Amino acid sequence: MDPFAVIMLGGSAGVVVALYLLGRFYPGSGADVVDWKPTRSPEVEAQNDIDDLEALMQVANRRRRRLGQQELTEDTLDQLVQESSAERTRRSEEYLADLEIEQMLEVKNRRRAAKGLPPISAEEYRARIEGDEL
Repeated sequence: MDPFAVIMLGGSAGVVVALYLLGRFYPGSGADVVDWKPTRSPEVEAQNDIDDLEALMQVANRRRRRLGQQELTEDTLDQLVQESSAERTRRSEEYLADLEIEQMLEVKNRRRAAKGLPPISAEEYRARIEGDEL
């Protein structure tokens, strides 16, 4: 092997090992070196999130009152989020089921074409599948 390559690889490996050892055995942390402290405690952050939610709910309810709609509470908001999530999951599952049927139909029609048979439509294939499941 070329001596230059050996020296470069050895030097690079030495630097990596030295940095690893320095980081591993240095007493303290990088935050201590730069004297970093978090600006807010987790409790303050949680309280800020609660305050933000309350402020947003007040604004939304003010608008809803103006439009003559029922006010939102935290419980109704949670319920709306759960319903939305369930709907999104249902639609995703429907899409994936349709995609799976399309893929199976494509393979089936390729095999039918190889046998000299006419292709079947997606509706026919779905009817066959649903008939088999019953």
